[in-house]
Amino acid sequence: MTQQELLGIKQRFGIIGQSPLLNRDIEIAVQVARTDLSVLITGESGVGKEHFPKIIHAFSARKHGPYFAINCGAIPEGTIDSELFGHEKGAFTDAKNEHKGYFEIANGGTLFLDEVGELPLQTQVRLLRVLETGEYIRMGSSKVLKTNVRVVAATNLNMRQAIDDGRFREDLYYRLNTVEIRVPALRERKEDIPLLFRKFATDFCNRYQMPPLSLSEEATRLLQNSYWRGNIRQLKNMAEQMAVIEMDHQISAETLRKYLPGEENQQGIVLRTPTQETGKDYSHEIGILYNMVMQNKKDLEELKQMLMDGRDMPINEPRNIETAPTITITPTETTTRKPIDAEDIVDSLRIEDGEKELIRRALELTKGNRKEAAARLGFSERTLYRKIKEYGL
Repeated sequence: MTQQELLGIKQRFGIIGQSPLLNRDIEIAVQVARTDLSVLITGESGVGKEHFPKIIHAFSARKHGPYFAINCGAIPEGTIDSELFGHEKGAFTDAKNEHKGYFEIANGGTLFLDEVGELPLQTQVRLLRVLETGEYIRMGSSKVLKTNVRVVAATNLNMRQAIDDGRFREDLYYRLNTVEIRVPALRERKEDIPLLFRKFATDFCNRYQMPPLSLSEEATRLLQNSYWRGNIRQLKNMAEQMAVIEMDHQISAETLRKYLPGEENQQGIVLRTPTQETGKDYSHEIGILYNMVMQNKKDLEELKQMLMDGRDMPINEPRNIETAPTITITPTETTTRKPIDAEDIVDSLRIEDGEKELIRRALELTKGNRKEAAARLGFSERTLYRKIKEYGL
């Protein structure tokens, strides 16, 4: 593929960057588009996986057919089969009419299954049958229907770990993963970070009628050397904040650091993972992290002092982070009313403020294993999944 052709594809699909890894992914997408092979797109959350199914569809023989993108993680488990495969009237309580699923209405086109790793096991069995035979059955029916759909799937999960945990079928994984496109994380595309920031900053400054942003050399280096755990999504969010908040639009490294929470301390906060040698658990580290996240919240401390004024009780000294207990964030229900305790109020505010960071670190420590992360945090898997959605992790 020539550089001119590559540039044309990037402009068409809104892709910014010159990274060799990114260019190679685009070339693979165009090559595989000419076939009907199933494609699995992998990569961290926020790296831009959604561009590649569109490229595959646009360069395929199905380009004039329908294209649908379905977020499998956003559809409730009880209705996912109906959404994908359809149902007959009376198939379940609320099935007042027959319903065509995506595999029926996308016939002749392309179906993009985002977050495919979140599919329930029962749905995975149905999906495997469609991929292998092109056949499926509506819920509440015994009639076998045929479809001709090209499936492209994406996930940010460690699929090998999901298979080992029994959360994803190995046969389905290999069927989806005929061709894999691994989208690089932003930290693997350092040369593209200033380009992306400039594009986002320009767009937001124009939208909000603000002066253009520019980075000092030191700020540019800091931008490139940051970890970017949230990838492009995090960078875009930061550019929007800076476009609105900063009065001085010549951005220095000192100013930039205010928008990189925890990035400068990444090497300082080393949370050990279990090893065969030590067999160390995560619980103590998560407790330490919790206290790190919650400390130095001056506004909460001021609220704490205000609530304590007039009460005949001392204010507790801050906890020593080195002796932090295991923190379990579990909503509790009480049947009897008890007096309001200022310490409880402050702690609950702290938990709300730090919960997102705590969940993110727990997922990192467990390498995306949500079941284990939920157990460490004291959540049910469903509660953890809801909070992941809520916080956009």
